Amino acid sequence: MSYCNRVWPDGRIVAEAARGTVMGNRGGRIHDVGTKEIIREQASRRWICCVLSFKGRQRQVMGQGYTELFFLDEVTALAAGHRPCFECRRDAARAYAGAIAEALDFKCSPGADEMDRLLAPERGRGWSGERMTDLSGCPDGTVFSRDGEFFALYNKGLLRWTPAGYAAAGIMPAGLPFHVLTPSLSRAALGAGYQPIWHPSAQDASAL
Repeated sequence: MSYCNRVWPDGRIVAEAARGTVMGNRGGRIHDVGTKEIIREQASRRWICCVLSFKGRQRQVMGQGYTELFFLDEVTALAAGHRPCFECRRDAARAYAGAIAEALDFKCSPGADEMDRLLAPERGRGWSGERMTDLSGCPDGTVFSRDGEFFALYNKGLLRWTPAGYAAAGIMPAGLPFHVLTPSLSRAALGAGYQPIWHPSAQDASAL
């Protein structure tokens, strides 16, 4: 049986057997320990993206501690409103914050509190994505939805997102509306050179 702890690009938490390549949490425990069901959207604004293993620590998944959430990759986590963790992914978190400072002309790199505050309006149940008809200004790593499917920009091309990995996608018809899920803050970081973790299938799918 799969726990309800896999996160889709639109932020939904679902039960899914396919394994992800990164994990994270939303600031604490958001599940019922007895039923293992998700009972709230977040414990705090600390929506982070972590590595699967860190310093040999062992955890009971969906136990008494924070709720472990899993993502296909960091690109998915960013789309769902998460950001790199400052503990287990310190270098990545600093690079992400530095890219934001460069893109938005901040005097210094934003800290965790400021980034969480800026990300909060563009994630969760109240966020369905920014409606657009032109992807030309979006960087690689941007994820968007259309007609119930998810797509990601990769190496100037387009990939279709699935729970198990990426697949080749045809050319998207121009002029039709879609919803960009990746928050504007993360798009700014991606546009300024932040390199997220991609699922290995992205490279294979882009070669087809």
